[in-house]
Amino acid sequence: MSLALAIFILTIVLVIWQPRGIGFGTVAVMGAIVSLLLGTVSLGDALEVTGIVWDATLAFIGIIILSLVLDQIGFFEWSALHMARLSRGNGNLMFVYMLVLGALVSAFFANDGAALILTPILLAQMHYLRASSKATLAFLLAGGFIADSASNPLVISNLTNIVTAGYFGIGFLEYARVMFFPNLLSILASIVVLWLFFRRAIPAYVEIESLPKPSSAIKSPVMFKLSWYFLALLLVGYFIGDIYHLPVSLFALGGALLFLLLATLYRATDPLLILKIAPWQVVWFSIGLYIVVFGLKNAGLTDEIGKILSWLHTQGEAASIVGTGFLAAFLSSVMNNMPTIMVMDIAIDHMGESSLAYANILGCNLGPKMTPIGSLATLLWLHVLAQKGVRVTWGAYMKVGLIITPPVLFVALLGLL
Repeated sequence: MSLALAIFILTIVLVIWQPRGIGFGTVAVMGAIVSLLLGTVSLGDALEVTGIVWDATLAFIGIIILSLVLDQIGFFEWSALHMARLSRGNGNLMFVYMLVLGALVSAFFANDGAALILTPILLAQMHYLRASSKATLAFLLAGGFIADSASNPLVISNLTNIVTAGYFGIGFLEYARVMFFPNLLSILASIVVLWLFFRRAIPAYVEIESLPKPSSAIKSPVMFKLSWYFLALLLVGYFIGDIYHLPVSLFALGGALLFLLLATLYRATDPLLILKIAPWQVVWFSIGLYIVVFGLKNAGLTDEIGKILSWLHTQGEAASIVGTGFLAAFLSSVMNNMPTIMVMDIAIDHMGESSLAYANILGCNLGPKMTPIGSLATLLWLHVLAQKGVRVTWGAYMKVGLIITPPVLFVALLGLL
């Protein structure tokens, strides 16, 4: 296992460091190539990984393209401004409403979409409100946290959900039925814990009069109205796809391309710009790191995980669910949730306890918030902030993540019992 572990550690270090500005996705692909050349994975393994992640990857591309088009129309800014004005100047209510908006965006446009789209909008609002740097950081960190902690309710809410649902053959409706309550608990726990942690940084009053009117955010009235009908039809499409066992990406990517075509016809967006600014590095990162970690699987990592899961299973249902969730959370925090979800899925499948897949999802969705490298959404969030001149240190991030994540994850896991 030493060679596979060394390649993995080196890849993670370079992902964090990004020497000479090399993208984290490019680094992951380089790690995958090294794994193939040194024999920790075979070409057959690479093809197996592709078979596991292709639907999730294509669906992710579709969700991000759809989110970017809606962003250019002004859909998310309009929503954020409405939420802000609903607070009537109460800073605490505004904090809660922004978290609710983040949860909704994460549910329907994935955690990565929430991090990519809402972060600059939230930052702009803090600028309009002349909020202090302490208050701005509180809103940004809370928004980044809710993007992951609320990404559980639908298959499309997170790449990890799509991968696991596809691996175990879980339907769209069945998944939503099981995860509704745990996700609701996760959102409520997140709001309470985040408010308790940041309450001293939240201003008691905000001058919402300084914010633009929501209507000013709409760039294309026709596409804005059309988007509501389109999103409703797309959601129906996901359920139809579930009935006929069609890939999620068929609707996610197909719907996004159709929406992009409509927006182009109405001159509401620039399709080349959308394709250019889409976070392709996340795609390369997902596939590349999967292949690197598959080398750890070949070296016996899934067997060791399987032993832990088997022991937890002997301790009873509660210990098995909570233990699986926290094991997935720990692994996600140190080696990213995308490869973690795969090795945990394989170990769970070998046990024959597919019901633990849901605990694995919760652990892989919430656990990454303990470290900056835990999830793609966090990497995107940090990237967007860096582009806006906002630097969040590892120490500042982990101070929040390590305190907030465990109680929220524990409450969410209780929803599976």
